[in-house]
Amino acid sequence: MDKTKTVLLVIFFAFLAWSGISPHDYFTWFLEVIPAILALLILSATYTRFPFSNFIYLLICVHALVLMVGGHYTYAEVPFGYWMKEVFNFSRNHYDRIGHFAQGFVPALVVREVVIRRKIIRGEGWQYFFITAAVLGFSALYELFEWGTALATGEAANAFLGTQGDVWDTQWDMFMCLIGALTALIIMSKVQDNYLKEQV
Repeated sequence: MDKTKTVLLVIFFAFLAWSGISPHDYFTWFLEVIPAILALLILSATYTRFPFSNFIYLLICVHALVLMVGGHYTYAEVPFGYWMKEVFNFSRNHYDRIGHFAQGFVPALVVREVVIRRKIIRGEGWQYFFITAAVLGFSALYELFEWGTALATGEAANAFLGTQGDVWDTQWDMFMCLIGALTALIIMSKVQDNYLKEQV
C-alpha cells in the first residue's frame, strides 16, 4: 500500500471516529455512515483483484467524509448548510443536495474506471449513457432504501430522510445525483484518463 492510500485511510478513520462522538442520534448516524463503511469493506476485499487509481480512492474518501458529517449532525442540521442558507437566502438547509451531488459525481467516475479498464463499452457516447443510467439506478435504489427504512421505523427515520417539509425532496435528490454524474463526466474525464495512463 502506498503513502497516498495510507493517508486516506487515516483520514477516513479519524473522521469516522469524530462523527461517532455524540452525534445527533446514533440510529441516524449509523444509517448515514454505513455506505462509507460498506464501500471500505468492498474496496478492501477487491483491492488485489482490481485496485483503483489513487484519483478514485481520493474521491471516495471525500464522499465518505460528506456522509460522516451528515451522519454526525444529520443532513438537515449541518452548520455549513445553515451558512449557505443565510448567505444565499435559501429556504432550507441544502447540505443534503451536496450529498446527493456527490452521490452522482463520485460513483460516475468509479463506474467509468471499471468500464474503461474492463473494456465493457468502447464508444464514448454509450459509456456516458451506461454510466449515467447506472448511477441513477443506484440513486433510485438508495431512495427506495430510505423509503423502506421510514416504513419500518416510523418517526425514528425522520432525521435520516431529512425532507425538511419538501414534498419534492426525492425528485431533487435524484436530480442532484444526475447533475453530479454529468458534471463528473464532462469536467473530470480527462483528469481521470491521465491517472489511468500512469497506472498502465
